[in-house]
Amino acid sequence: MIDRGTPISMIRAARIAGPGQEYLIDDEPVDIHLADGRIAAIAPTGALRAAGEVWDADGSWVIPGLWDNHVHSVQWALAAERVALGDAVSAQDAASRMAAVAPLPDGRRVGAGYRDALWPDAPTLAALDATTGATPTYLINADVHSVWLNSAALAREGYHGDDGVLREEDAFEISRRLNAVDPVHGDRAVIAAGERAAKRGVTGLVDFDMAWNADAWPRRVAAGFASHRVEFAVYPFDLERAISAGLRTGDLRESPETPDAARGLIRVGPLKVISDGSLGTRTAACSHAYPDDPGNFGVLTVPTDELIALLARATGAGLDAAVHAIGDRAATSALDAFGVSGATGTIEHAQLLRHADLARFARLGVVASVQPQHALDDRDLAARLWAPQDALGYPLASLRAAGIEVRFGSDAPVAPLDPWRGIAAAVARTDDDRAPWHPEERFSIDQALRASTRSEVRPGAVADLVVCARDPRLADADELRGMPVEATILGGRLSHLT
Repeated sequence: MIDRGTPISMIRAARIAGPGQEYLIDDEPVDIHLADGRIAAIAPTGALRAAGEVWDADGSWVIPGLWDNHVHSVQWALAAERVALGDAVSAQDAASRMAAVAPLPDGRRVGAGYRDALWPDAPTLAALDATTGATPTYLINADVHSVWLNSAALAREGYHGDDGVLREEDAFEISRRLNAVDPVHGDRAVIAAGERAAKRGVTGLVDFDMAWNADAWPRRVAAGFASHRVEFAVYPFDLERAISAGLRTGDLRESPETPDAARGLIRVGPLKVISDGSLGTRTAACSHAYPDDPGNFGVLTVPTDELIALLARATGAGLDAAVHAIGDRAATSALDAFGVSGATGTIEHAQLLRHADLARFARLGVVASVQPQHALDDRDLAARLWAPQDALGYPLASLRAAGIEVRFGSDAPVAPLDPWRGIAAAVARTDDDRAPWHPEERFSIDQALRASTRSEVRPGAVADLVVCARDPRLADADELRGMPVEATILGGRLSHLT
């Protein structure tokens, strides 16, 4: 019986779409033979005999496994336990909703996903206290760069603030504390989230959880995790610990006791450095001030000289770098640091880029790790807060035209962990009834699939594959967002079966 975890020796009668399709002479169905976790052969249907279990695709379309290159795994997994505030229309609305929320077992009320930059009123301590009383209450901004707390929560955490809003490093510290649930509870949530991701064709992600992930992921594997590959990041506060432990980007993190189904899944990723803030919190480091705050140009949370030192230290120890840079000043600083240190890696987000930096970006070989859905979620914010900026906002096609490698992610929980949403956003540049936002920055479907995968459907490639009920090359944006995934195969084993 074919079930989740079953090794597959052949996918029968499949049509190939996306990376790998260019090697075929037509779109006729083929048999994809798998062995030892890789694609062994692709042959006309019926030409070669299968040696084991066969999955009959019956003409469905196969693409390479999908990657989400920017995820905060624990925060995303725990989002299901928190009150969604993405549709709150005002500070008063958000505060009122929290009044009816039952506290979690630890005594806290937690909401997430609000976007105060679009509200007619501002978050205040008095407004939140009036509706939530003595129960510690926390509201996490959609961008995670600010958190709104009531007086009880501020007292519990040892903070104070006139408006109840903590920003940047203080906000990250609150998120770390909220995410530091019992490991058994957290691991169960992450395992369940991984299974949901596999249902959408995810075979890999880069985890930017703000914790010591070198022990957490092997522990989850021992508890049964086997849904997708993981590259986990290290933050500056753990850099020396990582170096002492001998962690190097790309190395496997497993033990002799690792189950066969999870072999090869967990690897060391990059050093993650957050070098500026965010658009919604008005802290992204920009060349021009924010219109509603003329003296505010955002903030470089890590000055360039410190960033150079961090990247040089990581590079010397064998770690790649992933530098969060949203504003154009932050992107310039990050490129300076990559150039001086000789580091390799990514700039995460790259939401505002100086035209002159595009060529330097390409010349340094830095990868642009971007989140296409952010362009649509932020289009109204950008129109209001970045109107004075003359740099490129949320570029895609401009990056590719400059010769820069582009990788897609979600930044979950900022956007849902579903690569199909990012693909649709990149292709359509709209997700409502409005015209495409900056349509000149759109990707073709083939380009979007390439940015969402790490392999190709061809002999010798890793057997991370997704079986789709519809040809993604012919799907419109709504069809892409709802793409039916019939099966996900990870290293030759079924990680999801409809």
